[in-house]
Amino acid sequence: MSADENLEAKIEAAVKNPRNLGEMENADAVGTVGSPDCGDMLRMWIKFKEENGRRIIDRATFQSFGCQTAIAVASVATELLAGKTVDQARSMSGEELAAPLGALPPVRIHCAQLVEGALRNALSEKSDTPAPAAAPAAATSPTLFDQLSADTNRKVKIVMEKRAAEDAG
Repeated sequence: MSADENLEAKIEAAVKNPRNLGEMENADAVGTVGSPDCGDMLRMWIKFKEENGRRIIDRATFQSFGCQTAIAVASVATELLAGKTVDQARSMSGEELAAPLGALPPVRIHCAQLVEGALRNALSEKSDTPAPAAAPAAATSPTLFDQLSADTNRKVKIVMEKRAAEDAG
């Protein structure tokens, strides 16, 4: 099996059985990137816990309107984030977040950058100090679907298509 075929098989497996897919109630942090105008959007929810006096990521989940590669990268990335401190997670590149899938071709690197952007957005202005005991703002944030459908005056066209191996994203 060639490297390209291996990558495609891993992406297909991750899309058929995505890990950590869906909204997380009472998340400590939420990050959203993308635009409904271009079609690629990704939201990531993060929950922290205290372990050995450090604040670490307990769990991460995601929701995506985007290509299969973005879904696959988000799926493997949420697995990689468990147990990381905020600083460790913040320092991870899109390439590192996608590493379990294998090297992405240049036309798909933006998918890993989308996941990296959602992670950085969720962790922006966060520190290793515990959040206040008040209910987190993230718990009441609109879903990705809510954001897409909020502006009823604007037409949003979502096109589902099966992409070829040279998938542009």
